[in-house]
Amino acid sequence: MVAQPTEDRKSIESKVDVQFVEEQSASALTTEQILQQYPLLKDKPAKERDSINKKLLRKLDFFFLPCVTLMLIMCFLDRINVSNARLAGMQKDLHMTDTQWSAGISMFYVGHLISQLPGNVILARGNPRILLPVCMLCWSAVTISMTALSSPWSFIFCRFLVGFFEGPFTPAVSLMTSSWYTKNESPLRMAIWHAGNIVSNVVSGLLAAAILTKMHNIGSLSAWQWFILIEGIASIIIAVSAFWFLPKWPHNTGTYYLTAEESAMAQFRMQVSNGGISEDDEGGRWAGIVMAAKDPFTWLFTVLHFFVIMAQSFKDFFPSIMATFGFGTTETYLLQAPPYIVAFISCCAVSWSSGRVLEYFWHMAAAMLVGLAGTVVMISTLQQAARYFSLFLLCSGPFIALNLQLSWETAVVPRPRTKRAALVAIANSLSNVTHWFTPYFFLTNQEPRYETGGGSIIAACGASVIVLIIIRWYIAKKNKQLIKRQEETGETNTWRYVT
Repeated sequence: MVAQPTEDRKSIESKVDVQFVEEQSASALTTEQILQQYPLLKDKPAKERDSINKKLLRKLDFFFLPCVTLMLIMCFLDRINVSNARLAGMQKDLHMTDTQWSAGISMFYVGHLISQLPGNVILARGNPRILLPVCMLCWSAVTISMTALSSPWSFIFCRFLVGFFEGPFTPAVSLMTSSWYTKNESPLRMAIWHAGNIVSNVVSGLLAAAILTKMHNIGSLSAWQWFILIEGIASIIIAVSAFWFLPKWPHNTGTYYLTAEESAMAQFRMQVSNGGISEDDEGGRWAGIVMAAKDPFTWLFTVLHFFVIMAQSFKDFFPSIMATFGFGTTETYLLQAPPYIVAFISCCAVSWSSGRVLEYFWHMAAAMLVGLAGTVVMISTLQQAARYFSLFLLCSGPFIALNLQLSWETAVVPRPRTKRAALVAIANSLSNVTHWFTPYFFLTNQEPRYETGGGSIIAACGASVIVLIIIRWYIAKKNKQLIKRQEETGETNTWRYVT
């Protein structure tokens, strides 16, 4: 729910949206009452507070945001590197059948499912400055070890370990973003770091063109081994650097990162955004899980996330889809990049629009329908130009929708942090169940159309729109209840859930 600003729009108070989540009877604190809790800010004029806010945002945008974006690029590169390695002979060298290869892809997400909820809840009360780089170092070490694989079962086991260590990472970055940025700011910032998911596909294609076609049998290593090794080493370098660029949480990040005034501003912004209650004030780790499990929003967003992720099932097989277009090897690698570049630009533009007007439903529904249209074209024709154009639509739609969902679910349930962490982890981990079965929809015997895979994406896009309608209806119902309670009690309450 978003409070309508009543003060000067140039002041920091009008730039921070107020969100009321829990069904509490007590009236929330006003912005002025919250401000009195921060001695370093309360006596400063609005113009000076606004200046502190801008400095804080610049610091976050120039340090935190680029750092997590680079980390996520490497995270997603480690996730998809085997797709291009497959084209370079990895599956053949390891003597793997299609079923064994798909099992390895699926086991990655089994690791995800196991680690996401406990990992994210532990991090919500822990130190992300340490925990996130450590997770990255662990999955990078496993990735590098994959250059020594010699059997299908070792491949399956390593993919499980990479998934296990990567599991808490994306939900944790979503949690951190929602703890440092307001709801107006969050969609665009999430689009930027979530672009790691998109940019990784661009980088992977370019690296594949440079490495997989040029480095075969150099130093007695296959091209795919060099491909995985170089990405793993780069990931370790970024992980080590992250120790110096990540903050903790607004209430406990030290002077190594923020001034005392910036720290107070970070806490003030988020307390206003959370309806007057600090996200650190309520419940422990287990209490947050219980609260999330009881909240219908958790399960609505979990179902939505399930279908959005299912609509992205093509990405693990994108190089294989491109290979059916009849281009040369180098062209196949390079032509993977443009659809994802357009997807990145579209994601940033749509997310900026969503954050500016604080609207999610129509933005997400339109994105999923675009993805549906692209899939229909991809499987209904073999005409090269039309199929390539369809990939632009297919890449853009689900990626845009996923980014907006991450922002939306943290906007309607912003506190306490452990509850938000549990919600994000539950939705993300259960949605990854789709990866247990969708790899079997993209078998080589269905080339070039991949009718089963395309049909599942069409069904997922349509189902996601239906779930979006249900979520919008539920939010409207909750807002009507708030209006009714206001009329019955006489409380002044202009807050509403964001639709």
